[in-house]
Amino acid sequence: MHFYILILAAMRIISGKHKGRRIELVKEAADTVRPTSDFAREAIFNILTHGKHGLNGHSFIDRQVLDIFCGTGAFGLEALSRGAARVTFIDQSREALANARYNAAKMKETESADFMLADGTKLPKARKAFSLIFIDPPYFSRMIETSLKSLHEGGWIEKDGLVIVEHDAKEQVAFPEPFVIVDERRYGRAIINLLKISGDTHE
Repeated sequence: MHFYILILAAMRIISGKHKGRRIELVKEAADTVRPTSDFAREAIFNILTHGKHGLNGHSFIDRQVLDIFCGTGAFGLEALSRGAARVTFIDQSREALANARYNAAKMKETESADFMLADGTKLPKARKAFSLIFIDPPYFSRMIETSLKSLHEGGWIEKDGLVIVEHDAKEQVAFPEPFVIVDERRYGRAIINLLKISGDTHE
């Protein structure tokens, strides 16, 4: 597939082996993708690395990561840059999924990535569970609750797994049982929630 590239100079990998590499948004996906700012993405990964309710001092090394509504693939690629073993990218937009694959190929990470064309609110049964999951649907799309239910019912979340959800500050979001909020931050108009399954939380 041939792409016309819209270069977004502010979007770069923040840390790890690909630090400084540019994440590009292709013209074909521009109407369906809302990239998270570098500032918010860096804040999320700082919470995961250093926060009380993040990875508890553990690294990204060997982690199985899931990036739903992946868009450019920025979250998953950042995790790979920091040592994640493998990332599965999911999007219901062919253009967005192709964009994520394009960026992974530029970084020579396609051997460590899987790409799945699917609706994040209607996921099939999982073939494996993930310890770190990013959910970043379009703002005000009302997809967060159904996506979380789909993840839980489909067995996508590993025991003690962490789910990171981004949504607009003005968006009313109800997190279904058995999910509990273990941390919440605001960065500009973005709210970041860290969720776990009730019973997996540790004080």
